[in-house]
Amino acid sequence: MKALIQRVSEASVTVDNTIVGQIQRGYVVFLGVTHSDTDGEAATLAARTLALRIFPDEQDRMNRSIIDIGGAILVVSQFTLYADTRKGNRPSFIDAAPPDQASALYERYVEQLRRALGPEHVATGTFRARMQVALVNDGPVTIELCA
Repeated sequence: MKALIQRVSEASVTVDNTIVGQIQRGYVVFLGVTHSDTDGEAATLAARTLALRIFPDEQDRMNRSIIDIGGAILVVSQFTLYADTRKGNRPSFIDAAPPDQASALYERYVEQLRRALGPEHVATGTFRARMQVALVNDGPVTIELCA
């Protein structure tokens, strides 16, 4: 599993001209799943996401977690994180998990975040939908976590 995390001041995801998820200060997490991923890896990656300290403290050092600041998380499924671009000009997505497996692990990851932060602090996109993601990257700060 891969999570590409962007620290944001605000973000939203729209499907068919309707906002389906929206947050203020926190993270946008683009989540990719591969064939060998398990429930355990989803839980581990969620715990690492929650513990990640990339918010500033009083000395403006990245020393606070999403929990510390009472922030929110917007999770967006992103199979393209497993794009293979080593050959040719068209990426291959053979390393991305099939939709049923990816959906189940995506839901497990989201469930772990909601358990820790509360459901009101975790928004999502729509799995397998064509989404438009709008965000204001704060910093900019972008971190990749892998399970």
